[in-house]
Amino acid sequence: MLTVTDNQVRVETRTLTAILDNGLVTSLVRKSDNKELIRAKAGDALPLQLIYGKDELVGLDCSLGGRVTCRRYNDHLGEVRIESWHGDGVIVIQEDTDTGDLVIEPSGYASRPGLRSCRWTLAGIADDLELIAPLWQGVRLPLEDPLIHKTFWRWPQAWEAGLAILHGRDGGVWVHCQDTHYRHKNLQIGGADSVRCLGFDTESYGPLEGSLAAGGLAWRVNVYTGDWQVPAHQYRQWLERAYRLDNRDYPEWLHDLRLAISWCPAEPAILDALAKRMDPKRVLLHLPNWRTDGYDENYPTFQPSDSARAFIAKGKQMGFHVMPHFNAIDMDPSHPTYAFVRDFQYRDLVTRRVMGWSWRDGKVLGVPESNAARMQHRSDKVMIKVHPGLAMWRSILAESVQQPVRALSLDIVFLDVSHNTFNLANCFVENMTSTEGMKRLLAHIAAIDGLVAVAGEGRNEIVATEEAVTQVHLFNSSGRANVAGLERTGKCALNEFLFGKWCRSFGYSWLGGGTPEERLRMQLHVDLGCIPTLTIHSAGEIEQPNEAVATMLKRASE
Repeated sequence: MLTVTDNQVRVETRTLTAILDNGLVTSLVRKSDNKELIRAKAGDALPLQLIYGKDELVGLDCSLGGRVTCRRYNDHLGEVRIESWHGDGVIVIQEDTDTGDLVIEPSGYASRPGLRSCRWTLAGIADDLELIAPLWQGVRLPLEDPLIHKTFWRWPQAWEAGLAILHGRDGGVWVHCQDTHYRHKNLQIGGADSVRCLGFDTESYGPLEGSLAAGGLAWRVNVYTGDWQVPAHQYRQWLERAYRLDNRDYPEWLHDLRLAISWCPAEPAILDALAKRMDPKRVLLHLPNWRTDGYDENYPTFQPSDSARAFIAKGKQMGFHVMPHFNAIDMDPSHPTYAFVRDFQYRDLVTRRVMGWSWRDGKVLGVPESNAARMQHRSDKVMIKVHPGLAMWRSILAESVQQPVRALSLDIVFLDVSHNTFNLANCFVENMTSTEGMKRLLAHIAAIDGLVAVAGEGRNEIVATEEAVTQVHLFNSSGRANVAGLERTGKCALNEFLFGKWCRSFGYSWLGGGTPEERLRMQLHVDLGCIPTLTIHSAGEIEQPNEAVATMLKRASE
């Protein structure tokens, strides 16, 4: 039931009672025990903000003569209209009678072009509620924790599913969206002050130059009792229905994997050393240096070297699952293929710069903005990113992958940077966002004869629907150094719970166990649901393992 009194909207569903004053949720009560989980007051936060450029926030307030009006349309539908000096907005409020969800759909607009997104804010979060969210494979942290306080997360590359759970000892609140249209969305944790709040952004599609409005995405709020798996299970069930994952083929041997070697050298002695300790059929080998070209050069040419041919043949004959390293969207602009795809390379949503990277003297550089220079620095490993919505790129990549799949009798391939999808200045190519395009690309590669699985980098709710196994990162710790506080991030294997049924995971880098930092990384990966993973440089590290490697080998062989 939805009622309106002046500027207050009251919604009572079968699970909760919510009060919105001038559009801000000021009270949210769980009906099962009458516990108030959200309590805010006017002035704690603005319910709706507009965002321009990178991070310019414009609040829709009434300080300069604006007004707010509330309207009821029926027992289950109402709205809040905000008329402000700085712009205008509408917050549609609904009761979902089937689920008990409070459904909030915010929209905002102004005459000023360049609007990036509108943000709906949920403030006044109870002090005993922690955030559980799909960030870096899952975190469970207080909102004030320095790792997440006042941080911003883009979907799906960083915020890996449109879900946030606020969990206490006896349950809590969860917010999610049910979006199958690849709309760009963001999560803001905390605000400019000390208010305990979350911000949920709906982005406009790029380019932004003419953008005057943002909206069209509904956020669902509900309460629960019990552990965090209760709302996570409901979200997983929605994913399964939305992407028809119940009938997805899954190679049986992937269930039996017990050990992964990331960045495995193509040294035959490593195969012999591993085989003495484990059943090779339970070992996954990620093989980065297997081509006649250097690593991250001359993509998309994938010509195997003679030594790699011998290594792969030996590994397969012994029963290992060998996974050569390809790339989903990065390519070398000095490659002839660049002529076909140059007009469709990623461009940053705000700066419009060509997106990608290069290396020189151990430092990461950007992409040259000179068309000529971009094609003249192969030695600096210049890589641009091609929009996967482009059918020509999917065709060229599939052809390039198919050749070594046939020549080497591969049954699995690894596609690097498959999680790199964003809102872009050139967001739509062939009517697809890069995220939808990536899903299409992964499915295209997986359809190649001989392949039974595709692997990738990163795990989110889109790539997990196509990849069978993926290499994942730890919290802001992809390089050798660990972020301060990393030890606090292994408490909640949320993404394993959400996606592990269809997409397994293994660790990324610096997992040799030679330092306390590496030992922590190895353990955190396992805590977050990964297949035990090692990074080694020689057979000797298996034959005479250090304590951490020995522990992982023992765990894997149990």
